[in-house]
Amino acid sequence: MKKNVIKIPSDTGEIRKVSYRIIEDVGPREKIESKVFDIRLCTEEAVRNAIIHGNKLDPKKSVTVTYWVEGGNLNIEVADEGGGFNYAGLPNPTEKENIMKNSGRGVYLIRRLMNRVEFNGPGNVIRMVKHL
Repeated sequence: MKKNVIKIPSDTGEIRKVSYRIIEDVGPREKIESKVFDIRLCTEEAVRNAIIHGNKLDPKKSVTVTYWVEGGNLNIEVADEGGGFNYAGLPNPTEKENIMKNSGRGVYLIRRLMNRVEFNGPGNVIRMVKHL
């Protein structure tokens, strides 16, 4: 199992480069076509959160994305250099008071579209698994 690592600066212009590289490296596109949208959306959302919320757009900080395929699963870890966050205390974006807010749906979508999602203790690393 070979782990691939992408390290990018805290620049939102780098987000798509990460998702495109992962999709390219995963394997024949026709084999994963039905999963490409989920992988791209979740990767881009996790990287965006790491840049904006984790690293606070600090150009001196970077985001590290590690990904690999093992046992028919795509594993993606996104780590930032921030202090983390309370991932257990996120408001539910489908509740009435949150439904019209312009933000707050990223982690919810990731949890719905990926097969497994975990955070490290402090909340500055997200691990996502998608069955291929």
